[in-house]
Amino acid sequence: ASPLWSLALGQQYSSLGSQPILCGSIPGLVPKQLRFCRNYIEIMPSVAEGVKLGIQECQHQFRGRRWNCTTIKDNLAIFGPVLDKATRESAFVHAIASAGVAFAVTRSCAEGTSTMCGCDSHHKGPPGEGWKWGGCSEDAEFGVLVSREFADARENRPDARSAMNRHNNEAGRTTILDHMHLRCKCHGLSGSCEVKTCWWAQPDFRMLGDYLKDKYDSASEMVVEKHRESRGWVETLRVKYAFFKHPTERDLVYYEGSPNFCEPNPETGSFGTRDRVCNVSSHGIEGCDLLCCGRGHNTRTEKRKEKCHCIFHWCCYVSCQECVRVYDVHTCK
Repeated sequence: ASPLWSLALGQQYSSLGSQPILCGSIPGLVPKQLRFCRNYIEIMPSVAEGVKLGIQECQHQFRGRRWNCTTIKDNLAIFGPVLDKATRESAFVHAIASAGVAFAVTRSCAEGTSTMCGCDSHHKGPPGEGWKWGGCSEDAEFGVLVSREFADARENRPDARSAMNRHNNEAGRTTILDHMHLRCKCHGLSGSCEVKTCWWAQPDFRMLGDYLKDKYDSASEMVVEKHRESRGWVETLRVKYAFFKHPTERDLVYYEGSPNFCEPNPETGSFGTRDRVCNVSSHGIEGCDLLCCGRGHNTRTEKRKEKCHCIFHWCCYVSCQECVRVYDVHTCK
């Protein structure tokens, strides 16, 4: 199991920041990661927070898919055997987790929680018309460096899977650098915006998740090639269909097909889709036809309490009544 995932587990990481992280207690670290952990112990809570952020975003992006990024409690391989194969699901998980680590470390540095990093003073350049530099520009390059050093430390084997993981990790991180933008604040009498102060900021992580989900849908299928080099046999990846464009460093790559995830299968890590909630009015993958794999669906009614008939009172509060509404809930057979 990758130690990246083990960071998201266990009591010692459940209240990040309030307890010290003991590097020796993280299962599965390779020596380079153990050294990194000890040298950068201050930012390890942010690394762990980034992994959690990546997993949560994965579960949001795949909430309506047959594979919904399910995690297993009390298991080091928290995604089960799904990541054992070089599938597009593995590609996405590596990309979003690596991006999560870079994002969380960058944000933590800008908030001043570590003495070894801070605001970015390198990429300022001259200000534009009507605004000046101010605030704290986020140092995404430091966050990317931390993610690269830690997440890629174990991907040093001369095999195809290491090459795939390194590529997808970097694709996730590059997404942040590509989407850095100016964020500004207005100053002046009653918000007249006579002067603006601006700083470099990361995009919202949801936007990064949306972007990488598009990259998952258009991921490039590769084939493995073996070469003889001075250090022995080395595996590299080549695009499977020559008439497709070669993937760029921003694209996700994979070289093994995915299971269909319709039925439970402990070997592939599929949980099946039985009892999953589906959308009866949709013809997309989250619709009952596709999500239930043609098995049909059950319908039950559910009563939910909701606020209703809300009135705004001058000044300044809102009063609401409580209504009970009945909903149809559709689940796969």
